[in-house]
Amino acid sequence: MSTKIPNWNDLRIFLEVARAGTLSGAAAKLRVDHSTISRRIAQLEAVLNAPVFERDHQGFHITVKGRELLEHVEAMESGALAIGESLSGTSRIPSGPVRIATMEGIASLYLSRQFVSFKERYPLIQIELVTSTQLVHVSQREADVFLSFFPSEGKGLEVEPVGAFPLHLYASESYLARHGVPGSVGELRDHQFVSYVDDLIQLNTVRWLEEAIKNPQVVFHSSSMIAQLFSAAEGGGIVMLPAFSNAERFGLRALLVDQIDVKRTIWMTVHRERCFMPRIKAVQQFIKDILARDFPLPPGIRNN
Repeated sequence: MSTKIPNWNDLRIFLEVARAGTLSGAAAKLRVDHSTISRRIAQLEAVLNAPVFERDHQGFHITVKGRELLEHVEAMESGALAIGESLSGTSRIPSGPVRIATMEGIASLYLSRQFVSFKERYPLIQIELVTSTQLVHVSQREADVFLSFFPSEGKGLEVEPVGAFPLHLYASESYLARHGVPGSVGELRDHQFVSYVDDLIQLNTVRWLEEAIKNPQVVFHSSSMIAQLFSAAEGGGIVMLPAFSNAERFGLRALLVDQIDVKRTIWMTVHRERCFMPRIKAVQQFIKDILARDFPLPPGIRNN
């Protein structure tokens, strides 16, 4: 008895629907109409004799059978990309787009300027720096490289610590002239702070101010680290920022550096099947190198 083999075009559409979660998202990516996608998915499910998605008003939700299929299709996609790079000669000269997803602060205040020198070294690689306050699913190809302040979890992922940065309290000279310079952690009770909007915090790793002072008097809240920085620069209050922000260039002064010890580790996540691609490897190594230079890991954290 012969076994039916799924059509590659059906599998390709299945892959994009799985990543987008909606017909409209997949249709926009593939530049085909909704009816074509629906028909292709129906054909695939007929061949497999099992549903790969559950449908509701919110979109398409992958089934257990669909997730099993997804692993195989992603492996096929990675293999096809590798063949394409090998035949085109780009395996010797890294080229093509690399999407890096990370939080707004480290993207805007640190990585954006670092990638200027990267472009000089690898002119054929196009960097796409995407900011997100949520977990980015590398396994679903939402990005090629994900930098976060926590280790990602998922099948087929390479996750490693690549740097560790300290955080400091900062204030402008105008604020300090009005409120005085705190000489100890205890004196922070009498000061005003700039921080995140508590009920909008999606990553507990950014609750760093609470590690420096209990129950701070926050007078300005923002979900944006950059907005907090500029508020503090105008004298709005004391703000806690990562050292990679280089806050001194905005006229801010670091406070109580020897009395407050708050640190975070930077984790890099890449899908295992993409690690071998020259352009991905080049970006990975560049990020490791600049973080080892600027914010090296402490001895207690293993770096692969």
